[in-house]
Amino acid sequence: MTRSGPQQPKQPNAIAERPTGPLAGVRVIDITTVVLGPFCSQTLGDMGADVIKVEPLQGDTTRQIGPSRTPGMGSYFANLNRNKRSLALDLKRPVARQAVLRLTETADVFVHNMRIGAAARLGLDYATLSARNPRLIYACASGFRKGSSRQEFPAYDDLIQGASGVAALNAGPDGAPRYFPTVMVDKLTGATLASMIGMALFHRERTGQGQEIHLPMMETILSFGLVEHLWHGTLGEPEKGVGYPRMLTPHRRPYPTKDGYISVIAHSDAQWGKLFEAMGVPDLIDDPRFSSVPARSRNIDAAYATLTEGMGRRSTAEWLALLQPFDIPCGKANSLEDLFIDPYLVETDYFESYRHPVEGDVVVPAIPARFSKSPPNLHRGWPTLGEHSREVLGEAGYSIADINDIIG
Repeated sequence: MTRSGPQQPKQPNAIAERPTGPLAGVRVIDITTVVLGPFCSQTLGDMGADVIKVEPLQGDTTRQIGPSRTPGMGSYFANLNRNKRSLALDLKRPVARQAVLRLTETADVFVHNMRIGAAARLGLDYATLSARNPRLIYACASGFRKGSSRQEFPAYDDLIQGASGVAALNAGPDGAPRYFPTVMVDKLTGATLASMIGMALFHRERTGQGQEIHLPMMETILSFGLVEHLWHGTLGEPEKGVGYPRMLTPHRRPYPTKDGYISVIAHSDAQWGKLFEAMGVPDLIDDPRFSSVPARSRNIDAAYATLTEGMGRRSTAEWLALLQPFDIPCGKANSLEDLFIDPYLVETDYFESYRHPVEGDVVVPAIPARFSKSPPNLHRGWPTLGEHSREVLGEAGYSIADINDIIG
């Protein structure tokens, strides 16, 4: 991949030969597709787990989305499936399902994002798998709570954004609800599911017990979004208003400067006082509308409107030079393209270049977490479809003839 800017590395990094993260030695059977499940299992893989991604013979649908140099290796798939091995099977065939059952006997974690009924029809339910491996952590996520009337409803990110009120929070100027321009519910649920798996593994270390985890997308995004927006609902009085006003004012946005946009946030009285001083209106901190946190909360539209007006008087760089010495949180509002030359991301080597065995030179976002004793690493590029089928089945003890039969 060719990029301009100071972050262009001179030499691609080598993919590590073995995992070093805190989950090294943990085996995960991953029967997930699209975003939610793969985001979860990639997190486990990034932490060192041996993730065996069981794909249908046509592959995960995200393989076909985004640019690639090789068919079936789209960028969308790439950003959800590093640090995994691919095993391609037709799970409608009994011999293939039996192979998955055999693999789970030596696994630590089994994760899927199928509907609960679909998993049961395939014989991949918790009762079946835990009978073979009582120490197994069985983790699944679907749209709605297991055991509810909506258990078997189909669910995707857009649906849950709408049903949870998240799309209403992102309403346009006309008041119509809009989806956030990212698969937020899927990724949040995937990250939460990975966290829950880690906790279940910790419980097993203490007790020896495996268990089942079910995580509904709907409740996950509600617990996330209602932290600030439950408002009067916290007191059992939703009719008096829900939604945090500071989050909902149209003036809460990056503010236009003479040459771009800037993000500025003040919270305390001291920060607002310094911000008004920098803007050349120091007396505003004595205005009854703006003199305290409760007052600004009641008059948040007017408070933020002062920033909308004031930030247009200087360039972004001029504002940063003026505000940063006051210790006021601020920064340039980047475009997606700006991220590749952002000085901070260059400094921290966020975009790492590697030589993928199939795709050639590629760019991978860095794993965010840092561990002092068990640092995670990139030890596998995203796999081609079925790249590790023979390897994984061979490790399970199948003969060459059996493997040929299983993979068709």
